[in-house]
Amino acid sequence: MSDPQAVSAAVAKLYDTYPFPPEPLLDEPPPGYNWRWNWLAAYNFCTGQKPTKQTVRILDAGCGTGVGTEYLVHLNPYAQVVGIDLSAGALEVAKERCRRSGANRVEFHHLSLYDADRLPGDFDLINCVGVLHHLPDPIRGIQALAKKLAPGGLMHIFVYSELGRWEIKLMQQAIGLLQGNQRGDYRDGVQIGRQIFSSLPETNRLVKREQERWSLENQRDECFADMYVHPQEIDYNIETLFELIDASELKFIGFSNPRTWQLERLIGKAPELIDRAQALSNRQRYRLIELLDPETVTHYEFFLGRDPLPQRDWSSDQDLLAAIPERNPCMEGWDSRCLFNYDYQIVNLSEAEWNFLKACDANQQGQTVAEILQTIDLELETVRLLWTQQLILLSPTNI
Repeated sequence: MSDPQAVSAAVAKLYDTYPFPPEPLLDEPPPGYNWRWNWLAAYNFCTGQKPTKQTVRILDAGCGTGVGTEYLVHLNPYAQVVGIDLSAGALEVAKERCRRSGANRVEFHHLSLYDADRLPGDFDLINCVGVLHHLPDPIRGIQALAKKLAPGGLMHIFVYSELGRWEIKLMQQAIGLLQGNQRGDYRDGVQIGRQIFSSLPETNRLVKREQERWSLENQRDECFADMYVHPQEIDYNIETLFELIDASELKFIGFSNPRTWQLERLIGKAPELIDRAQALSNRQRYRLIELLDPETVTHYEFFLGRDPLPQRDWSSDQDLLAAIPERNPCMEGWDSRCLFNYDYQIVNLSEAEWNFLKACDANQQGQTVAEILQTIDLELETVRLLWTQQLILLSPTNI
């Protein structure tokens, strides 16, 4: 299928048939959080400091049934949010989802990513998750979005990796062969796919991968269809990914799942290999990681930005002491001393760290780190570590 209009029509038909994501509609704000959708946490992650404004405009590009859109509204109480999608059916679900949960600072448009320039103004945060790889021309799509990104703005993107989806691609092709001229009948495709899985031996590689990684979510036909009978999918490797990124003419800030991209977790037992890897470029190291761990790298999630964007590392003690700290809003279990951090990793706080976070939480007067440390016995280096762990946000006093 090479005609872009035909591809777009087929994609819209899939999501009209199976609106995605299929999460239930709630009469209250959704539980939990995704810090990538919180402007304060995302900006702090990308720049090292809290943003100077919270009255931002956010675009959810390819919003589907509004799961992410709903979070964007509830996690950013001072933001105006816009959602666009190609599927009219999915948009109707998104509107009802946001109406029921009280996410009332949002407007929706039945619009292709290619036509983002029809939206007025620009956006401080653009969220584009699981969309670009379903476009017939992803480069055109990312360029259209880049034109809408405001100076000092951030874009968060999620696309598929070819190595981590090898078995999925095989199953997609198998279903397509058996469907023959019935391709495009997505309900038939789901039925065939489920029959294949139930018929294959338990030791089959495709079955084992499905059971290990995807089967729980794929109990829902919407998820199964999105994974195995999608009419358009482009998967990436590091080299083609950065061709896409470079085409945007935006700044690559970094992956938003940085633990995945730590080479030490794979070959840390061989310091001589780590030393050799120091001679590689960043992109070469990323390529090495995905080659060594293809099962983990099933996708890429990353931030792009448009200058001017500050970059703070708080290596200066003087600057850190003069900074104004706040608790990161993305925590689960606060104010317990054992909690989940922004990335849902367990953190056990010492009593002094907990007291410092309590002071940050109540910091309505804009006290500096130095002023808080006058009453709390905590090393300055520990404060820096709290920032490194994204447990606190820092604002310089000179802005």
